[in-house]
Amino acid sequence: MIAKHLPLIDLHRHLDGNIRAKTIWQLAQQNSIPLPVEHFSDFIKHVQITDKANDLMEFLSKLDWGVNVLKTLDDCKRVAYENVEDLTLAGIDYAELRFSPHYMAMAHNLNTADVVAAVAEGVSQGCKDFNVKANLIGILSRTFGLETCQQELDALLAHKDQLVAIDLAGDEYNFPAELFTQQFKQVEQANLQVTIHAGEAAGPMSVWNAINHLKATRIGHGVKSIEDPKLMDYLAQNNITLESCLTSNYQTGTIASIEQHPIRQFLERGVNVCLNTDDPAVEGIELKHEFNIAKDIVGLNDKQLEQLQINALNAAFISTSERQMLLAAKS
Repeated sequence: MIAKHLPLIDLHRHLDGNIRAKTIWQLAQQNSIPLPVEHFSDFIKHVQITDKANDLMEFLSKLDWGVNVLKTLDDCKRVAYENVEDLTLAGIDYAELRFSPHYMAMAHNLNTADVVAAVAEGVSQGCKDFNVKANLIGILSRTFGLETCQQELDALLAHKDQLVAIDLAGDEYNFPAELFTQQFKQVEQANLQVTIHAGEAAGPMSVWNAINHLKATRIGHGVKSIEDPKLMDYLAQNNITLESCLTSNYQTGTIASIEQHPIRQFLERGVNVCLNTDDPAVEGIELKHEFNIAKDIVGLNDKQLEQLQINALNAAFISTSERQMLLAAKS
């Protein structure tokens, strides 16, 4: 199943999509924020997908409950800290936690740059307390428009030493990659890596644009890459990673069934694809579950599952020495 001699790595994991239901409930009570039900047992359905959403935007709306209760910077720090604890509970050796500071700040008008600092502090403390390694990826939420994304980028770059990369997420259709070339020139100047959500709600051209316009070396989801053989060959030849998320892609309606996920074809084509969770609290899953369904439902063999772990290790935004340390810890 999971190769024990290799680290278990999650490269596509949204910190603000992994806020515990219990924490949302407690922060709502603490911050006098009304919720739609009186009992916690009735609340789960509001923050977690039970089968699948009608589309990506409905799926994303489930995340809103978590950020709506973040009234203070301490609240932001708490959920960041708990995200690291969740890595330990899930048996994950290394993760890259991505978050949108504007999304976390907007409900209660928090200072966006201060949210970045609070999240970084929570993750740093969590890594020390739980002896696990995690890095941060800042998200530009294109759903809120170009001007807001620039403000969000300014806040992230004010704390660029706390980040390894910048991502572009949200409404792929109405805010395509080519609108954000100026922002990602700034990202390049800041010496940060680039991973872009693409090929999830939109087609393979979205992936091409993420690569050509924004210089992405990793693609979040990239499911629709399967529709373009030339793109798959380009991904393989240029070592551009696809961050696959099986359950998420089913729950958002990106694929009709887990069995139909193209992760097997990506592997067979030589694409550097890895397996990730996306929004584990919203989906009700963890990374080991994703490996189980990759084996039991998609039908990947042990060698292919091991390749997914190797690919994640190779694609991680860490140094060669850090990779060696992760490997050494498993020996």
